[in-house]
Amino acid sequence: MGTCREEETPLKCVWVHGPIIVGAGPSGLAASACLAEKEVPSLVLEKSNCIASLWQYKTYDRLTLHLPKEFCQLPLMGFPDDFPKYPSKQQFVSYMESYASHFSIKPRFGQSVESAEFDSSCGFWRVRTQNMEYLSRWIIVATGENAAPVVPDIPGMDRFHGPVIHTSVYKSGADFRNQKVLVVGCGNSGMEVCLDLCSHNASPHMVVRNTVHVLPREMFGLSTFGVAMALLKWIPLRLVDQFLLLVANFTLGNTERLGLRRPKTGPIELKNVTGKTPVLDVGALSQIKTGKIKVMEGVREITRSGAKFVDGQEKGFDSIILASGYKSNVPSWLKSDFFTEEGMPRTPFPNGWKGEKGLYSVGFTRKGLLGTTVDANKIAKDIADQYKAFKEAKITTCNTDIVLHKKIMKKKEAT
Repeated sequence: MGTCREEETPLKCVWVHGPIIVGAGPSGLAASACLAEKEVPSLVLEKSNCIASLWQYKTYDRLTLHLPKEFCQLPLMGFPDDFPKYPSKQQFVSYMESYASHFSIKPRFGQSVESAEFDSSCGFWRVRTQNMEYLSRWIIVATGENAAPVVPDIPGMDRFHGPVIHTSVYKSGADFRNQKVLVVGCGNSGMEVCLDLCSHNASPHMVVRNTVHVLPREMFGLSTFGVAMALLKWIPLRLVDQFLLLVANFTLGNTERLGLRRPKTGPIELKNVTGKTPVLDVGALSQIKTGKIKVMEGVREITRSGAKFVDGQEKGFDSIILASGYKSNVPSWLKSDFFTEEGMPRTPFPNGWKGEKGLYSVGFTRKGLLGTTVDANKIAKDIADQYKAFKEAKITTCNTDIVLHKKIMKKKEAT
């Protein structure tokens, strides 16, 4: 350990023998476990004080997995047999904690990565946090597609008299009992928050700004997602989309009559191209049909006491909940053109897992944890082959540290 650079408060510098993994969510844990299976050490850096912080701190109480557990398990270790088909938030978190324990994954918490860049002068990645600088031959970006809340820019938001919150801090409809609530967004979170509000005698008004696919969570007693995955093995994607929409119209009815216009592109194709997930209905649609959840067109502006809508209506509200989703935060800290300005790999799945000079990404497939498993296995094999080659070349820990230290000191002297 030494000093990496001249500053008012010099950073402590740590050489990491295996890859640095940024993020201790499901993707980071999966990558670390797959590496561990191949006897490659890794260091997981996590800005929060726990694993899966998005799940633990930024999800609502009633959340359950929308997909069956077999589609949401991490590689090398499945869910306990006694877990239900759709595990709860608490069960999913306990599964990930057991997973981390099983593979002896011990993230370094409280390490928010401020910058990461490849130093061509010494051939290593420099990963800087608020008080440390880590160096390694490899870096794995595992912060995911949902790292930062998206807050829409709606005129007049600062004038509203009541609370305005994002779903990342929403916990329960009990906090909004008997209130008239404007919910901006109609994805899975928006729909489920509205359903939760109804169960606490609140009156939700859901803003539908764009088109949306709503599908039943199950069809014929089977998971809709599971049926789609099975059909895709034998039938072209567009035919599968047509089948899903046929069944959805039969079981749910014409959603357009409820103010929920469907996109022209099919649900699976749209998910693959844009990452926009179809809504899997768990009861919100029936509440829309009865009028307990009111569907509103886009908001023109927020007023002190409510909102004006694009169709000319004006209504008063007690609270506003932004169900506007999340985005990647990678561009804010990673210095590499491997990712787009939106924080996604430029090369789509299945080839977006590997960049240049020891850069990898996991959890950016737009295919959920199934895509994470595929990428984590590929990354582990690729790094393990390199790691083994270094060991066979008899590059010992001591020699590596000495060489690294000399390169850093030489660079300091030159500057």
